[in-house]
Amino acid sequence: MLRKSLLILLLPPVLFFSCDQKTKSKEKAPPVRLTFDHILGIKYHEVKRRFSNGLSFNEMGFQQEPTWIIQFKSNDTVMAWSPQKLRMQPFFLMYDHGDVYNFAKEYFRIRKLSKDSLVFQRLHVQKKEIASDIRSDVNITYYSENYIKNVLKTTPEVLQRPTKADTVYIRGLAEKANRDPANPKTAFAGRLPVRFIPRNNMASVMQKSTTDPFSGRTAAYDYLFPQYRIVIEKAYKDFGYEFNVVVDAAGRMHLISFGNVLPEHREARKKSLEAIINVYLKNLLQVIPGSTLGIPHSSEITLVVVGRKQN
Repeated sequence: MLRKSLLILLLPPVLFFSCDQKTKSKEKAPPVRLTFDHILGIKYHEVKRRFSNGLSFNEMGFQQEPTWIIQFKSNDTVMAWSPQKLRMQPFFLMYDHGDVYNFAKEYFRIRKLSKDSLVFQRLHVQKKEIASDIRSDVNITYYSENYIKNVLKTTPEVLQRPTKADTVYIRGLAEKANRDPANPKTAFAGRLPVRFIPRNNMASVMQKSTTDPFSGRTAAYDYLFPQYRIVIEKAYKDFGYEFNVVVDAAGRMHLISFGNVLPEHREARKKSLEAIINVYLKNLLQVIPGSTLGIPHSSEITLVVVGRKQN
C-alpha cells in the first residue's frame, strides 16, 4: 500500500475545483480569502520539505528535497524558479477554498505567511478530495533571502542539508536491511543508486531513465526504481532476460524475481539467471552498492541482460 501511495505521490496532481461538502466540513477555513500584499516582492527559498514526523526520508528511501524559489508578484501571480530555463517564471495563483491554493500545477494549504517565512502543506487530490495519507503528508518551509543572509547568516544550501535525525533514521534502516541482505522487504532505494563498472570490453552497462515529463514521472523514479541494460559480448549463446535482484551492501547480487514462466520451466529459468549472475555479471562488472547519506545498504534493482554470441 505504501509503495502504491508513493507512486501516486510522484505523479502530477489531479486538478480539482472544490472538495465535497464532507471534506469542507472537516476543514477550518479562514473567514476571508488570504491577501499577500504584505509579502509581495519578497524572494523565498525552500529550506525544508519534510514529512509530518520531521524527517526528509521515508522507509522506501524516498527523499523530500527542498528546491523551490518563489516570489509573490501580486495576489493572483506567483513567480517560481525554473531549473530548466534558469529564470523565474510567472504562474497563476488559483484560490480554491479555505486556505487551499494552486500554482505551478501543485495544490497547497497555506499554513503561515510572514516576511521572514512561509509554511505550506503540499496536497494531493483524488476524485475531488484531498488525500489524508502520505501523499498529503509533506510540509514545506520557505525563508526569505533577507532572513537567511542577515538573521541566520547562512545560505539556502546549508539549510537544505539532511538533518542528524535523517542520518540516524537512514542508519537504522540500513542496519535492518543489512541483517537480512537478500530480503527485498527490508531493502530500500539508495539516494545514490547501484553502479556497475565494466572490467573489460566484454560488458557494457547503461542505466535506463524512466523520466517522462508528459506522464509526470520525475527524476525520483530513476533512483527509487533503478533499471539497467547490460550487454554481454562473446556469450555462450544469444539471450535476453529481465529480472530483479537485491544488491547488498557488499555489492553481491541476489536473484529475487523474474518474468512469467510456466511452472515446469521455473526452476530451469532460475538456474540460468543465477548462472548469468555468478559467471558473467560477477566477473565482468565491479558492483558498487546503493547508498544513502554515505551509508551503503541493500537495494532492489531491475536488470535487462542481453547476451550476444560471437559470430
